[in-house]
Amino acid sequence: MSGYNPKIHNRRSIRLKGYDYSKAGLYFITICVQDREHLFGEVIDGEMVLNDAGKMARTEWLKLPERFKNIKLHEFVVMPNHFHAILQIAGSTLVVDPRETKNNRETSDQIGNITGMGQPQGFVPTVISNSREDNFKKEKKENNPKKKTLGDMVGAFQSIVTVNYIRGVKLNNWKSFNKRLFQRNYHEHIIRNNFAYHNISKYIKNNPKKWEEDKLNKK
Repeated sequence: MSGYNPKIHNRRSIRLKGYDYSKAGLYFITICVQDREHLFGEVIDGEMVLNDAGKMARTEWLKLPERFKNIKLHEFVVMPNHFHAILQIAGSTLVVDPRETKNNRETSDQIGNITGMGQPQGFVPTVISNSREDNFKKEKKENNPKKKTLGDMVGAFQSIVTVNYIRGVKLNNWKSFNKRLFQRNYHEHIIRNNFAYHNISKYIKNNPKKWEEDKLNKK
């Protein structure tokens, strides 16, 4: 399995054409810290130990349903330099990802690849750039001004955490970052069946235990 390549996995890619990212369903998202800096704590003996910044990020994620009433949070983890989560937009439990055939089942290797840790043949993860959603969101809001997309939700979380982190740098001497706290792009995968849901949930839960093998581990 090929390694993490920032030239590939940080680039802007074409979104799933015609897909409505305000649509009900479950989504697996990964958000990475700029330059993969370890800002949210450290893994000790297979357990994630959050620092104050990590606790702040965790709190803001848990508060996201207060801002977006139609979402439900599932398994998630704040890691030293990235964040994994399953987010559900209310209305249904699972949606079919039209990029994949009904016989293609995600393995643990493929799940790891979604986060930018290699690309098995025939599997196509999507990397979303918040800035690339602007035109799409504008079109959606013309039809329904109150309808929010996955990009709106991730963008709100990133913005709030960034503002709070900057405050922590100024007041509490938190480690500074290079220009932006998070990478511009985030990784997104539509969860299409229960098999994928349980495997991704397990992957998220076990992420701290696998930290030494994680391609996102800068150290």
